[in-house]
Amino acid sequence: MSDASRIANVLTIAGSDPSGGAGIQADLKTFSAHGTYGTSVITALTAQNTCGVTGVHPVPVDFIAAQLETLLDDVAIDAVKIGMVASREVAETIRERLERRRPRWIVLDPVMVAKSGDLLVDDAGIRAVRDIIVPLADLITPNLPEAAVLLGDSEVTSAEAMEALQPALRRLGAPHVLLKGGHLAGERCPDLLISPEGASWLEAERIATDNLHGTGCSLSSAITARLARGDSLVGAVQHAKVWLSQALHDSHRLDVGRGRGPVHHFHAWW
Repeated sequence: MSDASRIANVLTIAGSDPSGGAGIQADLKTFSAHGTYGTSVITALTAQNTCGVTGVHPVPVDFIAAQLETLLDDVAIDAVKIGMVASREVAETIRERLERRRPRWIVLDPVMVAKSGDLLVDDAGIRAVRDIIVPLADLITPNLPEAAVLLGDSEVTSAEAMEALQPALRRLGAPHVLLKGGHLAGERCPDLLISPEGASWLEAERIATDNLHGTGCSLSSAITARLARGDSLVGAVQHAKVWLSQALHDSHRLDVGRGRGPVHHFHAWW
């Protein structure tokens, strides 16, 4: 098959969401929406819906390793998105396998803080992500609460303070950082893309909706899919933000649950 006609293979390493709005399920929908073939390695089963999480069942580390080994033995992966990593053992397992058969792009969405503000991982899990997975990634996509956890500091509340975080975020070890400013007040959602060449602002209109379940998962997965398809980093982020804005805008067309509903991943198709 020629390079022009080949469909890229993309991998998500994350937890499962039975309601379909976040985690593995959201990632696979996003990969498909962007014309790539999605594969997955599940790190945890959850009992959750649009109203909250009632239980988490971690997958044993040796079985996470088996999933990765078996998949990578057979499928050529062009880009990987990594979601929630809750322990040092899981982080080390992921890093060791991906270093041996490294894809062109690795994107980390450091899922650490629930929308309620509650921490989803303990201190050991935070250190594992910061010390083991962040330096492995080509791009990390923290929101403001997640950036505060990674840096061990208080959450910033202004665009100027976001800019001031650049040196500390660079020192974490990932060459590119998309610092998401959706938690700031205002009619716009400003994201700061930090790269070795400098930093640039990428803004989007704030969509008035409560259907925010899985937005972080979906954005990072969209970026990963676009990178796998050959977009530049800036182009992938811009394309993903436009797609997510429309997915949020059209989310009212879905009728899923009584809490925070999902975005409409297939708004361009349905």
